[in-house]
Amino acid sequence: MIKKTLYFGNPAYLSLRNEQLIIKLPEIEKNDSLPDHFKKVSEASFPIEDLGVVMLDHKQITLTHGLIEKLLANNVALLTCDSTRMPVGMMLPLSKNTLQSERFASQINASDPLKKNLWQQTIKAKITNQARVLKKHRTCNIRNMLYWAGEVKSGDADNHEARSAAYYWKEAFPMIDNFTRGRDCDPPNNLLNYGYAVLRAVIARSLVGSGLLPTLGIHHHNRYNAYCLADDIMEPYRPFVDDLVFSIVKSGENYSELTTSVKAKLLAIPTIDVMIEKRRSPLMVAAGQTAASLNLCFEGKLRRIKYPELL
Repeated sequence: MIKKTLYFGNPAYLSLRNEQLIIKLPEIEKNDSLPDHFKKVSEASFPIEDLGVVMLDHKQITLTHGLIEKLLANNVALLTCDSTRMPVGMMLPLSKNTLQSERFASQINASDPLKKNLWQQTIKAKITNQARVLKKHRTCNIRNMLYWAGEVKSGDADNHEARSAAYYWKEAFPMIDNFTRGRDCDPPNNLLNYGYAVLRAVIARSLVGSGLLPTLGIHHHNRYNAYCLADDIMEPYRPFVDDLVFSIVKSGENYSELTTSVKAKLLAIPTIDVMIEKRRSPLMVAAGQTAASLNLCFEGKLRRIKYPELL
């Protein structure tokens, strides 16, 4: 089942009742002149089991501890935004799999050759999907990228990821003078940053659901990064965010700011259709398959990570 993504951008009281997330509006709750039955019907609710991602984007949102506990128990990724309305933090459960300690051990004891092989697969899938994005939206040559994808060696020793990225971003937005991809650079980097944050939450949630430790990466190693593995595994998924951003830019919609309309499109990332194992699937479901296959690779039961392809 596809899990829902909920976004809260206005003041709200969020609580738990009968396994449901209950939404109350402060202006109604504080208005003593309104009858209780009106306050009751003005509530909205969502079954906790239907949720996958909850994003909090306002300083006047209140959550009860009981709700937080239930969200984490159901492996819901809880995102919070900063004063610029960009995702800045994420909360995930510490334990979501009955075999977690066993799977942690397999992940921790993974050999360097295995991790280099997994990174090779990851970068090959990423470059291939980037090439598909350019083929879909641009008229530039992609034969070089497909060649680089085929030439990726164990651990990407020749750094084909960087070579392909330089070409990819050069061709990404030819209508924008001197476009540079960077977290703090000009739009549409704001859209890319926001989309990648949503994607990161989806991938981290899937890894935790498969009993893996999102901190321990196969390639990324940063003492300050709690989600190194999520950053590794999301690489082949990034082009799906790019594809969506390309479409938003092409539509002519104002993307200089993260408007409600733009956010709505980016928050739909978990439901994007992808092709995985020759079957069409929502991105969030595919992420679960990717995480499960990665665990099997760590356990020595599988040699290939299942990554999606761009439709």
